[in-house]
Amino acid sequence: MEKKRYFGKAEIVFILLYFVILCAERVQSIVRVISGGILFASPFDIYVNLLTLCSLGATAALAICFGKSLLSSPFRLSLTAGVLLLSGMVHTEFTVAPVQFASYGALIVAMIIRTAVSSHGDASRFKLWYSLAYLVAFSMAIPVMYRSAMEHHALYHALEAVTAATLVAVFTFLMYRVFKMDAENLLFPWAFIIMAVLTGAVIGLRWCEEINMFALIFAALTALMFAVGKIAFALAGKRSS
Repeated sequence: MEKKRYFGKAEIVFILLYFVILCAERVQSIVRVISGGILFASPFDIYVNLLTLCSLGATAALAICFGKSLLSSPFRLSLTAGVLLLSGMVHTEFTVAPVQFASYGALIVAMIIRTAVSSHGDASRFKLWYSLAYLVAFSMAIPVMYRSAMEHHALYHALEAVTAATLVAVFTFLMYRVFKMDAENLLFPWAFIIMAVLTGAVIGLRWCEEINMFALIFAALTALMFAVGKIAFALAGKRSS
């Protein structure tokens, strides 16, 4: 039976929740930053605040440009969701982290529903669900850009910015594979290596100032899942051949 490519009502509800919640949280943060006169308080503030503004503006422009097709095209949906996620990967003043997690949770639920639909009657059910679990761990291993006071902090912030933008782009590609129902195997070596190198560098360089335990735990979990998954997928392939 051919898999349906359009989004169901439940998926659309959680996708919209992601956009509405994260947009609202980002808007309240930037409004309070502007009203407090700290939009350009430091080079770090200039970058994270302008990135947030550009991310919100680009998200709105894409939503208007795509119109109704936004919720019927896996590519357009993933692209727009990824553009908005860029703003969530920088810690602006007045960030409300629990609200951000709620928005990410809604996006994850949408991918869970999509995977459930995709795996219906599919012989590769294990690979689909394992790949989704791996993707969730991968997404949590993306370090949020925080202000640092270490020596040469400007260079460190540049590395954080490159890391966040690069890994959001990789996550967006993997998310697109889920939404277009082509996520039987998301354990791409190139994606894992990029995450390991960039996240490892961000965590390692700031180790003496503050250990990012959240990113460290999920980076380690992603590495473990990648290794275990590669072995399990290879064994599953041998059994089916």
